[in-house]
Amino acid sequence: MVLTVAVLISGTGSNLRALLDAAADPGFPARVIVIGADREADGLAHAEAFGIPSFVVPWEAFDSREAWGAELDAQLKVWQPDLVVLSGLMRLLPREVVAAWSPNIINTHPAFLPEFPGAHGVRDALAAGVSETGASVIVVDDGVDSGPILAQERVPVHPGDTEAALHERIKPVERRLLIDVVRRIAESELVLGVRPDPN
Repeated sequence: MVLTVAVLISGTGSNLRALLDAAADPGFPARVIVIGADREADGLAHAEAFGIPSFVVPWEAFDSREAWGAELDAQLKVWQPDLVVLSGLMRLLPREVVAAWSPNIINTHPAFLPEFPGAHGVRDALAAGVSETGASVIVVDDGVDSGPILAQERVPVHPGDTEAALHERIKPVERRLLIDVVRRIAESELVLGVRPDPN
C-alpha cells in the first residue's frame, strides 16, 4: 500500500522537489497527491511539472488565522492524504488544523532541535556563535518547532559562514532526512499514531 502525501509550501519548494524526485522512483513507497500553498508560490511550478494537482489558500484573503486554517483544512480533506508535509510553509497552523491531522503532519527545520526553534533557526545559530547546528524532522504540534523529533543530524558551522552559505549546507541534509522519514513512515518503520476520527 502506497502512502499518500500532501505537501504545503510558501516558497520555491526545494524540499518538495527532492521528495517528488524520490517519489518518481516506482520503488519508493509514497506518492505526493496534492500540493498546497498560502500564496502563488514559485514551488507550485513543481506541481505542474510532475502533473500533480495543486491549490492555493491565500493568507491575505482571510481576516484571521483561524479562517485561513479552516479553508486549508477543507482543501486537505478533499484529498484525505495519509501524511501532511510542511515544506517551507511560513505560517503557523491554527490549533484546529493541527488537531485535525495530528500526528500525521510533519515539518523540517534547519536546526538541531530543540536548539534554535522558530523562523530564523540558521540566523540564530550564527548569532549564538556555535560550532555546529543541524537539521531536524519533527511531528507538528501546537508549539513552535516543539513536536516529537523523528530524525536529525548535525551540520558544522564554518568560520566566516554567512546565513545563506550555512543554510545552503543544511538544505541537502534536510531533504535527505525528509525523504528517509517519509519512506520509514510508509514502510511502518516509524509509526506516528492514529489520526482521530473526524466524525
